[in-house]
Amino acid sequence: MAGAPGGPGEAGPTGSRLVRLSCRACCAEADPDRPQGVCATCGSALFAEYDLATLDGPAWWREVAGRPPTLWRYRELLPVRDRRNIVSLGEGFSPVLDLGEVSGAPGLRVRAKDDGGLPTGSFKARGMAVAVSRAVELGLPTLFVPSAGNAALALAAYGARAHRSVRVYVPEGTLPSLVASCRAYGAEVRSLPGTLREVGAAARAAERAGSGFDLSTLREPYRVEGKKTMGFEIVEQLGPDRLPDAIVYPTGGGTGLVGMYRAFVALRDLGLLARFPRLYAVQPEGCAPVVRALREERPDVAPWEAPATIAPGLLVPAPFAGARILEAVRATGGGGIAVSDASIVEAMRVLARDHGLSVAPEAAATFAALPALVDRGDLRPGESVLLYLTGTGLAFSIEGLAASIGARAGS
Repeated sequence: MAGAPGGPGEAGPTGSRLVRLSCRACCAEADPDRPQGVCATCGSALFAEYDLATLDGPAWWREVAGRPPTLWRYRELLPVRDRRNIVSLGEGFSPVLDLGEVSGAPGLRVRAKDDGGLPTGSFKARGMAVAVSRAVELGLPTLFVPSAGNAALALAAYGARAHRSVRVYVPEGTLPSLVASCRAYGAEVRSLPGTLREVGAAARAAERAGSGFDLSTLREPYRVEGKKTMGFEIVEQLGPDRLPDAIVYPTGGGTGLVGMYRAFVALRDLGLLARFPRLYAVQPEGCAPVVRALREERPDVAPWEAPATIAPGLLVPAPFAGARILEAVRATGGGGIAVSDASIVEAMRVLARDHGLSVAPEAAATFAALPALVDRGDLRPGESVLLYLTGTGLAFSIEGLAASIGARAGS
């Protein structure tokens, strides 16, 4: 697990300012130096809190700029206390690419941050790197996660790197190549019927009497801390005065939206950020619980009935901590939009043919959303927008996805 000088693998404190875990729903607090899942009082998500008063924001930001280009450069605002516990595969600092003006979004400057080149091929590496590192620090020997694919792969890889026992629970029909990769890393794979919601419930029931620790989205406090680095990187790479007006993000479990918002709040509180980009959640028409909650001005997210989409990472009918997802979008003045599966496939084609980008259907949903956001007036000529591309498309067949849409329509 050794890393660059001053980075992962070296002995010594990280300088983490972690002080407590807190529940936004009931204001309860929890000890961060004991294993914690959801809030013991009300069952909501717990979030890490840091002592920012002891950190000189401008001096810290200047120091960060000279550190190795991984997400661990932000270690003072991450939860791992000892560098020896950092489990790293070199994750973080993915590129921001300029796409210029694109068809369907005239007058907009479009850029993309592409996490498809991260270890295991998706942004899930960020959250699992931090969550597994913290699990090592807390002495947890066995880890499990229900996943539509990418989180399972990330946990399998980081669990292998940390020499931990890993079980992953995936829906039946998950890409065979992904299942094979999880097994190659040494993880035990259990395929179960139903959507991710049903698989998650079954996984937690199966693990209730065992030693496995649940790393499900927002059901433990530290995956979202890894996703927070997405926001840190955007500000560092583009500069606080040149941020996009909007960030368009594919939303399944929604941890990325919550993480970016947490990053922007921390940087604001350190005196490093004056304004936030507007956050837009993109979901498929066949599974859009967050978009519906935003449209109907609900305080929380209700489960989606009969969910269906070709984008496995967006097939999340009941995201946990939905209120926190809605908070991130509303607090930044953003919104939500639903797109068709057919438009997602076409976006995959255009991104590959016109921009040289191979992206997963989840990531392509952001590109597919641009025309609708322009037509609705959410994005205006002269503005800049950043698409967050969450994963590589190398495991997907565009023509195969298109065929599956046609078969579904004809059934």
